[in-house]
Amino acid sequence: MSGGDSISSRSDFLKINVTNSQNANVAFDIKFAKSMTVAELKNRLHIITGGNAGSMQVELHKGEQLIAVLNDDTIILGSLPIDPGMHFHVKDDFISNIDLQEVEKFQLSEDQYEQMDNTLRNFLRKNRLGKYNEEEFKVEEEKRLEKFRLEKAKAKLCPIGSRCEVTAKGQPKRLGTIMYNGELEGKSGIFIGVKYDEPLGKNDGSVDGKRYFSCPDNYGGFVSPMLVTVGDFPEETYDLDDEI
Repeated sequence: MSGGDSISSRSDFLKINVTNSQNANVAFDIKFAKSMTVAELKNRLHIITGGNAGSMQVELHKGEQLIAVLNDDTIILGSLPIDPGMHFHVKDDFISNIDLQEVEKFQLSEDQYEQMDNTLRNFLRKNRLGKYNEEEFKVEEEKRLEKFRLEKAKAKLCPIGSRCEVTAKGQPKRLGTIMYNGELEGKSGIFIGVKYDEPLGKNDGSVDGKRYFSCPDNYGGFVSPMLVTVGDFPEETYDLDDEI
């Protein structure tokens, strides 16, 4: 599923944790502009992790699961399927001029890391930043729950088989038929699966190899219930003979 069909956020920024391949440090709730490209992201991650922006590989993870490898430097962060609980993982040879085979590996346990004073985690905790700011965390959690309640209520108004109109920012209005209503594996939130009247979709009713409904390629899409209006919309036809 492309970022264009994912649930939109009103915020122009996203907060996400950052890990790297060289140590167990975690940078919590780092704010990135959704308008930032992957190339600009790497320059920012260079400051955070010390990795080389020109050689690092950035991965999007959900827990231990690899979601995507960000190889295209021109991609905009806002177009990526970034959900709560995901994190950026930076892979790079941070100490490129040292033969790592000659260096004895040193790894802290979680308890040892927790007891250290000069860590990012301890800094965030002492200064009540990120997830350690209880007030901010509570407000964000309430916003998330309210958003979910609104989506759930709107989803109840989207029965399977209904005609609908999908209105997404930056895209033309699309007419279609609702084919699916529910959650998607590996994604957060509720999604409405739509079979469009014209080839204005992103898939054939399947996401990441799992099928939720069937339709021709590029006629299917999964969107937030907030983007769907159910009504007596006439079916549009798409005639290939009209193409030049």
